[in-house]
Amino acid sequence: MQLLAAINKAISFVLILLVKFYQYAISPFLPNSCRYTPTCSHYMIEAIKKYGFIKGGWLGLKRLSSCHPWGGHGHDPVP
Repeated sequence: MQLLAAINKAISFVLILLVKFYQYAISPFLPNSCRYTPTCSHYMIEAIKKYGFIKGGWLGLKRLSSCHPWGGHGHDPVP
């Protein structure tokens, strides 16, 4: 069980690093277009920290898929 927790923590750490890389290296060069608060990248980090990489990653991907001109908008915190 400790091994699974360690693997979950390691994968979560790597995913969060990837999102942070996006936030600091790529996002500044793109127009502000996220329709939600918190932004989709912040939402992904919060979800992974709260639920782990499987459920948190899934929640983040669902959020990203709804972030388009015909999707939702407004305040949408991590459940």
